[in-house]
Amino acid sequence: MSEIYPACTLRQKVKVALCQFAAGTNKQANLNKASELVGQAVKNDAKIVVLPECFNSPYGTSHFANYAEAIPEHPTEEQSPTFHHLSSLALQHKIYLFGGSIPEADLEDPGKYYNTCLIFGPDGNFITKHRKVHLFDIDIPNEMTFKESDVLSPGKHITMVNTTYGPVAVGICYDIRFAEMAMVAARRGAALLLYPGAFSKFTGEMHWELLARARAVDNQIFVGVCSPARAEEGYVAWGESMLVDCKGRVMSKAGTGEEIVYAELDPENMENTRTHIPIRTQRRMEVYGDMMKVVPTEV
Repeated sequence: MSEIYPACTLRQKVKVALCQFAAGTNKQANLNKASELVGQAVKNDAKIVVLPECFNSPYGTSHFANYAEAIPEHPTEEQSPTFHHLSSLALQHKIYLFGGSIPEADLEDPGKYYNTCLIFGPDGNFITKHRKVHLFDIDIPNEMTFKESDVLSPGKHITMVNTTYGPVAVGICYDIRFAEMAMVAARRGAALLLYPGAFSKFTGEMHWELLARARAVDNQIFVGVCSPARAEEGYVAWGESMLVDCKGRVMSKAGTGEEIVYAELDPENMENTRTHIPIRTQRRMEVYGDMMKVVPTEV
């Protein structure tokens, strides 16, 4: 028993921009930097613009609560200045804006926090949010120990956005390590997987590019990974934001500093990849058992 989904779910060509920069301790300065880079990206004809993980605050368990914002369906500017800032940017530039991630405070459960991506359309309207599903809890002797679950709670949904150009799925950082999540998104028609992520220098050197290319090859899908720039103090992210095509080839890649990475996604790349190597018609779902049971989707 095989499963057939479309050979191409990207409806038209689209230019994507990944904005790589390091956030500091001043939230307003971080928002201003996001505005600057988004403006540059739009001048270069980007229609989908992505910010890095924790773009409005330093990354770290000691910072999440201090920078967290409440994000109900219609937050006030006092509740979430970042929400309103991103909405204005999307409207001003008429773009799809994927707001990296910010710490989110749960209004209904004080003391509970999420790592959350806010997504806005070209009309400035809020589309949806993705809460990081898989928390970064690792302990590598003599290298690093980090436990997001000390402060954060996990999200429960795969998040899909139906843009003019095609469906886009969103994960955050550690989410990229879970092939199942990406495969479900691809089966549901995603043309592009976006992962704002702050891999460390240690994990980034090992797996950052490998995972981006693996998710692309696994699913014959476009993948974008957007990192903070490499800082000189505090948490040091890997950098090297990149866009990968459906064959797993790196289309464009940043260095470690502040930079915007661009690539034009072409439906022909997806259609040719899926036609030449038609794994979408060859999967043996009856063999894989309960591994691929359908999970809830937030749209």
